[in-house]
Amino acid sequence: MWLADQKSPSRVLVPGCGSGYEVRFFAERGDEVLGIDFADAAIERARRTLGKFAGRVRKADFFALGEAPFDLVYERTFLCALPRRLWAQWGERIATMVRPGGLLAGFFFFDDNERGPPFGISDARLHELLDPHFISMEDAPIPAGQSVPVLAGKERWQVWKRRL
Repeated sequence: MWLADQKSPSRVLVPGCGSGYEVRFFAERGDEVLGIDFADAAIERARRTLGKFAGRVRKADFFALGEAPFDLVYERTFLCALPRRLWAQWGERIATMVRPGGLLAGFFFFDDNERGPPFGISDARLHELLDPHFISMEDAPIPAGQSVPVLAGKERWQVWKRRL
């Protein structure tokens, strides 16, 4: 697994953390992890799920979060939950959230769907958003059965390194 090859502890952000299972994974690994979500219900569920790690999540707006930069920002259904009109703002913001030399890594949803969420992105559009500040390091398909049904066959694991 990719994460096993990464140094720990790292300062990690999980935007749109939902139930918090990724937050638990990073916390158990020894990372200084912060999970944020905008939805009260998601934060409450994550806190119940996380037990002793409940303090690692809080309600926050990604676009207003003042705790940057992070060594790693972990992407899993955050970008595809944002309306497309916010993508340019996300592209600029993510560059400030990852320290130079740090990583943006996770699962990206590629689709040309007209309606969402989830809002699929094209490879060209993702590169347009990230290439000014990041270098693509990894890009791999997700094996069958490892995505949630609505994203199945349309997700890719990607790692982007923040330019120095």
